[in-house]
Formats: sequence, structure tokens, C-alpha cells
Amino acid sequence: MDIIRKWTESSLILKILIGIVIGAALGVFAPGFKFIGFLGEVFVSALKAIAPILVFVLVASALSKAKGGIGSRFRTVIILYLFSTFLSAMVAIIASTLFPVTMHLSAASTAAAPQDLGKIMSDMILAVFTNPIELLATGQYLGILFWSVVFGIALKMVASDTTNDVLNDLADAVTKIVQAIIQCAPIGILGLVFTSVSESGLSIFTQYGYLILLIVGCMAFVAFVTDPILVTVALRRNPYPLVITCLKESGITAFFFRSSAANIPVNMQLCERLGLDRDFFSISIPLGATINMEGAAITITVMTLAVCHTMGISTPLPLTIALCIISTLAACGASGIAGGSLLLIPMACSLFGISPDVSMQAVAVGFIIGVIQDSCETALDSAGDALFTATAEYHERMANGEPVNFMGEFAKDGD
Repeated sequence: MDIIRKWTESSLILKILIGIVIGAALGVFAPGFKFIGFLGEVFVSALKAIAPILVFVLVASALSKAKGGIGSRFRTVIILYLFSTFLSAMVAIIASTLFPVTMHLSAASTAAAPQDLGKIMSDMILAVFTNPIELLATGQYLGILFWSVVFGIALKMVASDTTNDVLNDLADAVTKIVQAIIQCAPIGILGLVFTSVSESGLSIFTQYGYLILLIVGCMAFVAFVTDPILVTVALRRNPYPLVITCLKESGITAFFFRSSAANIPVNMQLCERLGLDRDFFSISIPLGATINMEGAAITITVMTLAVCHTMGISTPLPLTIALCIISTLAACGASGIAGGSLLLIPMACSLFGISPDVSMQAVAVGFIIGVIQDSCETALDSAGDALFTATAEYHERMANGEPVNFMGEFAKDGD
């Protein structure tokens, strides 16, 4: 028991960094030890298994006993989610114009891509009204969020105090399970790093190096420039303590999980440490995992313009503006599509008259660089969920004249 206590009391971030180093070393020097990678698969599977239940229970519990006065926070966080995604697409367009890259187009991907934005939106709406049990089993978070809201509002109208206490206890129990799983993160990330290094090595950096640099550069610019600007406008404070905290405690884990859904429990724990209202972040974090898709907007835009540059297609201003809008809307639906943002590239390419046969080759390239692109994309998206949730709540507190101890809250240890 002393070992368990010492493990849980030590810094989680430090343990994760140690796990990264060990996993990378094992991937280089002992790539044949496949059972090490299995540890990472088990860890991510455990998080994915508990996350849908956590979201449903926490959202329903929060709404069943929710107090009034948090509506303005939701308006603020939704505006931040959507506007930051739009700005990310703009950053990608500007960067692709200043630093145009091309790609080798040869073998087309065999994956099925959606044909238009209307099809994406109709599929999302139909998915919302799927059997709630099926949604929980398959981890469809937009539908889970919808039914948990319906369930929570219904409970608020009919549930007794005893029923609410039982639901609250259930939420606490699920949270305890999540906390226990997260304590295994260093071991899980060790396995995930091992798999990436042993299977991909460093060759991926040379084959599509410029394309990777452009995508990652755009994401870094959004993470360290445009997102902090939005936080500064909202809070009138130095944003970087909060930005760095979210990137460190949410972005690092999301980078290796490569799943915003799997990182929902991590973000909820971070919001607890930041002193945020549980009734608010229990809803805004799952919502962000669905519609806050800065990284996806960057991927769609950069890959589309790379195809245009490869084929020598001009990109007039009206079409680039339309691409920016479509990338924003499509990115919000990326979480509900198998393959995520990559399979939305053909739809964006159709703006420039590029045939699906050609654009699907870009999808194939995306899967090749996915070990880096998808990791960085998820890290940016997930860290943004926590960042904008905190920004929305702190903005309301300041507007109401409530004290906000920014440095004290941001500086809390991430263990």
C-alpha cells in the first residue's frame, strides 16, 4: 500500500515524461518486444470504455441539480470553440500561401469519404437520435451529450433529493474509477510511445517532412499565438500561465492517446484543479471534444491546398474564404466520421474541381503521416477544450466582480 500511496502522490507529469523516455528507448533498442505496446492499447481502451459512461453520468447529474446563471458561460465557450476553429483554418490558408508544399500523389486510398457538407450534417443529426445504449457502446459523443442533457433536464423536473443524491454518488464513483485509470497513464504512454517508435521510426520525418512541418507549424502557431490572443481579449490578463498549464496537463496526454474522447477524463480532472464549476465543465468538455476542432480545420485546409499546389490549380480569394468556412463546419463534424478529419479532405477539394480519385490520394498521404499529424491535432484540440472552458468561466467571474486567483490556480501541480 505504501508503494501505491507514493505512486499516486508523486507528480503525474514527471512520471509521464519518464515513461516517454523509456518507451522511446525500448522502441529503438528492443522493437521486437510487442507486449510493451499492448500496455498502451489496454490503457487507451480502458479510458475509451469509461469515458462515455463518465460523460453521460456527469452531464445528467450536473443538469439535474444545476443552478441558474451559467447560460452566459455556455454562450461564451461555444463562441470561443467555433471562432478559434475558424481562425485556425485562416492560419492554415495564410501559411499554405506563404509556404506552399506539394506531395507525391500515386496510390489512392480505398476509404469511403463523405460527398458533401449536407451529408455530414444529416448523418450527425441521425446519429444523435440513435438508441442511447448503442451510443454509449460505440462512444458517439454528440448523441451521448444530447441524451444526457435530455435525461438531466427530465430528472430536474421529477427527481427527488434522494434520487439526485444517488446520481451524484454514481458520478463520484465513476470519477474515482477514472482517477485510478489515469494513474496508470505513465505505463500506458510508455507502451504507446514504444509502438510509434518501433513501427514508424524516424523515416516519416524525411518522406513527407515539409508537409509535416507545415501542419505542425500551423498547430503550434494556433496553440501559442492565436489561442492566447483570444484568451487575452476575454480576460485582459497574461494568458500563458493558463495556456502552458492546459498544453502540459492535457495536450501531452492527448498527443499519445490520439483521441479527444479518451482525453475527456483528463480534461475534467484538470478543470477540477483549476477550480472550475463542475456543473459547467461536465458539459463544456464533452461539447468541446465534439465541436472544438482547431487541429482538424488545419489538417483539412493544409492538405487541400497541398493538392492544389501539386496540380497547379489556382486558389482565388473567394474560394479560399469558402474553404475556410467549410473547413470550420466540416471539422465540427469530424468526430462523428470514421477516419476523422482526413476523410473530409475530398469534400474540401471538390471546391476546386478536384476529382475524388485524386483527392483520395491525399487521404492516403494523410494516413501515412497520421502518427504525427493526428497526435498533434488531438493535442491542440483537447488542450483547447480545457483552455476555453476555463476562459469562459473566468470571464464570467470577472464580469461579476468575483476574485480570480489566476496564478494560484494555474500553478497547481498536475499530479
